[in-house]
Order: sequence, then structure tokens, then C-alpha cells
Amino acid sequence: MNNRTIVTLPGDGIGKIVLTETLRVLTHAGFNANYVEGDIGWEFWRREGNPLPDRTIKLLEEYKIGLFGAITSKPKDEALAELAPELMNKGLIYSSPIVGLRQYFNLDICIRPCHTYSGNPLNFIRRGIDENVEEPEIDVVIFRQNTEGLYGGVEWSNPPDMVYKGLLTHPKFVQNFSHVPKEELSVSTRIFSKKATERILRAAFNYARKNCYKSVTVCEKPNVIRETSGMMYAMARDLQKNEYKEIEIWNTNIDAQMMWLTKNPENYGVIVAGNMFGDIVSDGFAGLIGGLGFASSANIGKEVAIFEPTHGSAPKYAGYKIPIVNPIAMVESACLMLDHLEENTISAKIRRSVASVINEKKIKTYDMMHLHGAPDVIDKGAASTTEMVNAIIERL
Repeated sequence: MNNRTIVTLPGDGIGKIVLTETLRVLTHAGFNANYVEGDIGWEFWRREGNPLPDRTIKLLEEYKIGLFGAITSKPKDEALAELAPELMNKGLIYSSPIVGLRQYFNLDICIRPCHTYSGNPLNFIRRGIDENVEEPEIDVVIFRQNTEGLYGGVEWSNPPDMVYKGLLTHPKFVQNFSHVPKEELSVSTRIFSKKATERILRAAFNYARKNCYKSVTVCEKPNVIRETSGMMYAMARDLQKNEYKEIEIWNTNIDAQMMWLTKNPENYGVIVAGNMFGDIVSDGFAGLIGGLGFASSANIGKEVAIFEPTHGSAPKYAGYKIPIVNPIAMVESACLMLDHLEENTISAKIRRSVASVINEKKIKTYDMMHLHGAPDVIDKGAASTTEMVNAIIERL
């Protein structure tokens, strides 16, 4: 086993807490690595006018693997108001550093697994036949195209003349928007390229084949968003027909999928979608397995990969004397990193330990006890972040 160097990116708020605790799990599980910390997040925006300094980019260029906590993002005006005085009125504009990392390193493949842990009191349940309560086992992996679509950043308010003239060449725009004054328009684009679409589709089909999933579901809206969603579904059908015949291809509209995931979530295996719809459906399935405290993700490019929980920085929780947040999403993200590094034995050992703690039902963070996040949850019997990690380490 090589002694690798991992770039840790604590970020803001609870990101610093859950990442620190997760590194303890990795050490106790036998993962040998050097860790170098990269600067990222809100404090660097305030002090330097850049939440993603070039020195952090260089660390990731050198070491290729990042383990990321969470960041704070605020609306445009609030972000500008918090800049250091000497940085005011210099034309600086805040943009999300994690989105920036995805774009800079072309981390176009996002993987978000959602699986139930037996014994988790937050698991989805439903009424079955004869009013019996059923708890279906959910084992879904969402593949989200990570760099294009609505998150591509190609957008304007009061679009420039060249863009406006281009929009006027489309009959739908002329019919529905030509009467609107240009300065009252805001335009966001949804751009799909065939190359990136094929990469995310192949990643989904290959994962399904390797892990014996019977189906790949394309979750888009091709009946309405005909060009982009339509292209993805058509390409998926061609790939399935020519290269993945043993895997069924399913087609669901995002709106219908959000209904069906609470009716028959156990029917789905691998789901693939564009950026926005992949974000939506992954959060929907995360809600069925316990919420964002259990939701992990991988952002993978051709050379660089960054692993992160999908929750935010929750800054108010970061100030508690005893940390209360659920660290499992961060631990699961570290397991995705281990899988990527082909340290599958270690990742499997950690996941078994997490499953053992949850199934035993003795150690529960505040969210697992259906409590509102507040400092007094510890007095009500909730485990702290550290206690949950200690329990996982004991099983290791």
C-alpha cells in the first residue's frame, strides 16, 4: 500500500469538524497517507477576494486527490458586503469554489450513492398491503453530469446586443419574449455536449455492469426539453443497444421520478442525469436514507478527483462547544475516495463498521433522534460528532 498525499480542504463551518473526525477514521482503518491542507472557502473570499486561491489549485494539480468538507456561499450583495475594506469596489465577484474546482479540473463525473443502513430510524417507510408497514431496501447510485447544463455558468442579465440578436433568431423567443424590454431579461443556458454526455453515460453503464445492477435510468425531460434531454436519452439508447445489451434502459421524467421515488424506490439501481436534474434526484433519494447526514459524493475527472459530503457548512452548528453534526456523510465520502484509489478492503471495513454502529441503535446523532439541531441535544441523549466517530473506530 503506497503512502499517498491527500489534499484536505476543510472549508467552512462544519466542514472543518467532519473532515478532522473522518481523518481519524481513515488512520484507524489502516489507510496510510500524508495530508496537506488547502485553503478554500469564505474566509479566503473575505480576506483575499478569492475563495479558491491559486496555491490550492497547484496543490491539487500536484497530488490529484482532494477530500473536501463544506463551504459557505452567500448571495452576491451579501458576499460583496463582507469583503475586507481594501478589496471593496474592485470588481470582485464571488463564485462557488467547489463549482470552480469542477470546472477547472473538468470533474465531469459526479457519483452519489444512496443506500439504506439497517436500523437507521430515518429510513423511508410506507404502508403496504393490509396496512403493514414496509421498509424497502434502497440501493441507488446517481451519476450526475457535473460541469455542463444549467451549472455551466453561461448566463446574462440584460444580455448584450450580440446575445440578444442571437436569441431573436429563434421563433419561440420572438413569439414569447420579443415584447419584453432587453434590460428586464435574465437568461441562463442549458448546454450539453456529446463528448461529456457520452462520458457520463458510459460511466453509469460501466458501473451498472461492474456491480451487477439490472438497469440504468435516464432521468431527464425529453418530452419538453427536446434538444438537451432528448440528446442524452437518444445517446443512452444507442449505447445500450450496441454495447450494454444485458442492462435494461429506463426513461423517467424528473417530475415523475420525484413521485415514484417515494412509491417504489427499491426498483431503481443506477440513475443518470444532467447537472440540475441529477442534483435534484440525488437529494430526493438522500431523503429516503436519512437525509444529508448520510449523503456522500465523488467528483471525478480524467486526472483529479475530489470527494465531499453533499451537505452545506451549517455555520451555526460549527460554533457549538460540543459538535453535534452527523459525520457519516463525510466518512462515506472518504470511502468513495478509497474505492477510487482501489483501497477497497479498507473502504469495505469502514462501511461495515458504520453499518454495525447504526444497526446496534445505541449511538445516534441528533438527526437520527428526530431532534432539532441545538446545543441541548447532547443533554437529550444525542451522540456528539466525536462520539459517533469513536463508535465507528471501536468497531474497526
